[in-house]
This record gives sequence, C-alpha cells and structure tokens, in this order.
Amino acid sequence: MSPILHALEHEKSKLSQMERKLAERILASPGEIVHMGITELAEQCGISPATITRFCKVLHFKGFPDFKVKLAAEIAHSDVSPQDGSSSYQDIVAGNPLSVIVEAMQANHLASIRDTTSLLDLQRLQSAIDVLCRARRVDLYGMATSSIVAQDFYQKLIRIGVNCTAFSDSHMQITSASSLNQGDVAFAVSYSGETPETIDALSCAAASGAATISLTSYGSNSLATLAGIPLFSSSLEQGMRRGDMASRIAQLHIIDILFTGMVSTRFGDFIPKLEQSYLNVQHYRHKRGGQA
Repeated sequence: MSPILHALEHEKSKLSQMERKLAERILASPGEIVHMGITELAEQCGISPATITRFCKVLHFKGFPDFKVKLAAEIAHSDVSPQDGSSSYQDIVAGNPLSVIVEAMQANHLASIRDTTSLLDLQRLQSAIDVLCRARRVDLYGMATSSIVAQDFYQKLIRIGVNCTAFSDSHMQITSASSLNQGDVAFAVSYSGETPETIDALSCAAASGAATISLTSYGSNSLATLAGIPLFSSSLEQGMRRGDMASRIAQLHIIDILFTGMVSTRFGDFIPKLEQSYLNVQHYRHKRGGQA
C-alpha cells in the first residue's frame, strides 16, 4: 500500500462521517480517483467539493489537484514494483540467518527512501531551504531516537557556519525557544508528530516569532499542524521490534536533501567553510597522531 493510502487507512477512524465516506471511496478505487474531477467525486460521495478540498488540506496537500498528482505518482510506482512482496517492510524474526537479515535491512531502508521521496513536496522543501539559509539562528528539537536525527543535522549545519544548537532536554528546548525571535528558525523532529515535549518547544518558538519547520511521519498530526513548514517521511514502517530503523533512515534522507540544498543555494558562502572545517579537523587529527 502506498504511503498516502496507508495514511488514509490509519486516519479513517479519526475522520468525520463525511470525510470517512470520502476516504473509503478513495481506498476502494484509488486508480479511478486520479482521473476524476472534484465535482464528480463530490457527487459520488454525496458531499460538497469544499469538503474534499478541506480533506486534502488536512492531509497537507494544497488541494484536490495536488492530492491526485501525488496519488497518481504512487500508484504508477506500485504498478512497477516487485509483486513478490520483496518491497514491503520486513520485521525482526527469531532465528533468521545473517544473509536474510542483511537483505531485509537493505530492502527496508531502500523502501523507506523510495516511499519518502514519493511524498516530497518540492515547493515546501525549497521554502524550508530558503528559511534555513536566511536564519540568524537555528534551534533543533528532538526527543529519544528523534534526537539522533536532530544531532545529525546539527553536525552538518555547524560545519558550514550556521549558528545552531540541537536540544534533547525538554527544559532546555523551552528555554532556548523562549529566546528566539523573528529571523530565527525552530526545526522539530518527531516520527509520530505527537511527542508532547517537542510540540511544546515548537509552540513556544512560534510564539516567540521564529519560523517553524517540522519533520514527522506522513499523516495528520499535531506537530505538522503547528509548523509553518511541515515536512514528511514515510509512515509505512510499523512494529516496535524494528526500533524505528527504516523511519530514521527516511528522516536522515530528508536532512541530507535539506543540507545539500542549502549548500547548493549558498555555494560561495558555505563551501569555503565546509572545506576549512575539514582541513582543520585533518590538521588536528594528524597533530595528535591520527587519533579520532
């Protein structure tokens, strides 16, 4: 199942009666939906076109045309995907040979990157890159495993001279968010989008006047709704035994895209700093006999 259809199935119980009727119609025949006009779909579901537009915006699409384009792309990709189940996410199984484990991890990570890429909104990504490039200061928030993703972004940004800090302590997140102003950016990571501490930190940053960016799994969630620029990774990985492995890879994929986009946008400013940081690290490593 595609990320969009998976999100619809997952969110169905939370929807209103009219929205649930629409979701069920889409899930029943997604291939037909991409060829329909909004009026035709509204008539079939017995709802108004405005309800469909609101429904699409709740799912973070610009409207019904944008929803159809993204859904059509996912359907086209699934049509050429392997039919033997090798592209689906695989859980941890007792007694698996190492060769099977290696293949399963490769399949999971490739699937997470592929599914996340299909969800990317290039305009939204560009907006995030532009905001980050202009930022006077960047706060990065993430709890538990999400803090690993925030730390990865921190290590990238610090190498190109961006004034930033990554916070995994909830009190420090709020303390720092309180001191942000217009021209600053708060970037919050939460796979579920429902981590209370991260939501509080981003809310505080927004109240302080900072621009806000979220990185969550795809679907309707509190953090994405709060953020000025919501970014999404695939939400297909499920099951506590996987330890958020593929989902972390998906989020790091987006971090790499943002970082590369920033460097490409301000190449003349950032590349010299990137090269200088590399040379300085090499110098001091060799000075100490090559120790890390």
